[in-house]
Amino acid sequence: MNNHSTYALLVRSQEKGRGIMETAVYFTCILSVVIAIFQFAGQPTPEPFAGFESPAQPRPVLSHHAVETVLDTKS
Repeated sequence: MNNHSTYALLVRSQEKGRGIMETAVYFTCILSVVIAIFQFAGQPTPEPFAGFESPAQPRPVLSHHAVETVLDTKS
């Protein structure tokens, strides 16, 4: 019987070390996802209303002294 499907030929022709390599690759992918989740969870949470505070603005200094107008028209 030489009437085999392509899938059956592929299943029978699997390499011996392929299962171990696939397991190692899947484990590495899952481990990287878990590490990324823990890195995200470890970041500090910003305060939700921190952006609504108005920053301290320096106020102009006003002098209560009279300002004399000096017009020197002599040149």
